[in-house]
Amino acid sequence: MSDSAETPSFFARIFLAWVAYFRTLFDGDFAAGVVRLREGRPALPPPEEPKAEEPKKKKKAKKPAPVLKEAGPDAALQLLGLLQREGRFVDFIEEDLGDASDADIGAAARVVHDGCKKALDDHFTIEAIHASEEGARVKVEEGYDPHTIRLTGNVVGEAPFKGELTHRGWKVSDVRLPKMSEKHDPSVIAPAEVELA
Repeated sequence: MSDSAETPSFFARIFLAWVAYFRTLFDGDFAAGVVRLREGRPALPPPEEPKAEEPKKKKKAKKPAPVLKEAGPDAALQLLGLLQREGRFVDFIEEDLGDASDADIGAAARVVHDGCKKALDDHFTIEAIHASEEGARVKVEEGYDPHTIRLTGNVVGEAPFKGELTHRGWKVSDVRLPKMSEKHDPSVIAPAEVELA
């Protein structure tokens, strides 16, 4: 063979030997190709046959993005008005208690508590979500509703879970808010009061 395109020159072969020497030392795949060539086999290994596809693991179905509902303010304002009317809730929250004694705050809190409880009892039926007493050991079964049971602490793995009930939770089973006239402004949760002499 005298074709210079196929047979490198003497100096090109020296350079090639020098490069191949170091590549053989530091590149395992290249060294394997050199061994195959010395044995009279092709330098490149035969292409691998495609592997049979492994059955794909079932992916958990993606939960659809929650649809956000915009809550109108009227019912919230109406509830705030009821809490104010029965328990002076807003008065208590807006009061600066920095200079008040603990005894005064406790006495005021009792009045607010009693009035707000009356407002809730009159207009809502509120029930505990979990029947067990707080502090009891409970089991959370597979398929539980995360809106009604929130797991805290070391949450690892899949349900069922066992743990201590730290809060029974609350849900409203009935709402009995009074009807409002069209002219009623629910943003006025308590009118200003003027005592005439």
